[in-house]
Amino acid sequence: MNDDVIRKLIDGFGRFRSKHFETEDSLYQRLMREGQSPSIMVVACCDSRVDPAIITDCDPGDLFVVRNVANLVPPYETVGHYHGTSAALEFAVLGLNVQHVIVLGHARCGGIRALLGGLQEDSGVGQFIKPWMEIAEGARADAAGAGTDAKAARAVEQAAIRISLRNLKSFPWVRERVEDGRLTLHGWYFDMDNGDLLQYQPDNSRFLPLR
Repeated sequence: MNDDVIRKLIDGFGRFRSKHFETEDSLYQRLMREGQSPSIMVVACCDSRVDPAIITDCDPGDLFVVRNVANLVPPYETVGHYHGTSAALEFAVLGLNVQHVIVLGHARCGGIRALLGGLQEDSGVGQFIKPWMEIAEGARADAAGAGTDAKAARAVEQAAIRISLRNLKSFPWVRERVEDGRLTLHGWYFDMDNGDLLQYQPDNSRFLPLR
């Protein structure tokens, strides 16, 4: 086993502690006194290359983040037993009163490639990923006629964001706050290939650069 990767984390924590805890009035001291009060929730992917706080250069306390495979929001339902993303959404909206929810998708998403049949049968991966990715099953149609595999994947990645935005509105307390203006929903797409951040424009169903 390579202990160097763990040592890197421990050394990193030392630098983090020095920066945030060893000053007279550090950010964390303020956060401990005042509690967390983020105005933005981000639904992001587990992909190690797509950290919302790093991409947006945010400080601790700025974002309330839930990460899952392919940054999916499931539709509202109460018959299942485990609702990790829904529970985070409930706490953000009803407990923290966030004003914005961002669904942050990205290029080269492994979950989307799994949806498109990219899992090897002998890899042992798929028992949980395959049923989870059924949330975005409707996005497959967007790959039809999209051309190359890369373009097809990009089309499905962006379509999955639109599905999650639609699913967000299936939660009654999300829909109520959107309708009365207390909450705004955003669909963002991180194009790692070109270093761009795109935003979904519902008026024309396009993703355009955020500048």
